[in-house]
This record gives sequence, C-alpha cells and structure tokens, in this order.
Amino acid sequence: MDPLIEFVKERRRALRLTQRELADRAGVGLRFIRELEQGKESLRLDKVDQVLALFGHRMKPAPFRMEVDDEEG
Repeated sequence: MDPLIEFVKERRRALRLTQRELADRAGVGLRFIRELEQGKESLRLDKVDQVLALFGHRMKPAPFRMEVDDEEG
C-alpha cells in the first residue's frame, strides 16, 4: 500500500475520525478524502497538504531510484 494512503488512514483511525469528520476538519470535500484513501493518482497537492497539516505533516520531495530496463541499451 502507498505510504501516504497508509499514513492518512492510520492517523484518521487513531483519532477515531470518520472520513467526513476528517474532510470537515481539513476543509476539503468528503469525495477528496475518499479518493485519497483509495489511491487516486491525480490529487491536488495543496489539498493533500491541508489533510496532512492536521497531523503536523506536509508533503516534501523524497529520493527514489528509477527502475532501469535491462532490455534497453
């Protein structure tokens, strides 16, 4: 599971919030929370940050290693 999805779900559940309650507190729509927790690939970063701010976090760049296709070359 995606670390962002896992983080949001775990924090929401730890605070015993419904998706609607989280949406209300973050100032985003219920649909956005549902899409976030379901792993929609195109979400507005500003809204993701609004949700994460409730948990004292924010999005930031993270290093990653791109997969190299051995057949190319």
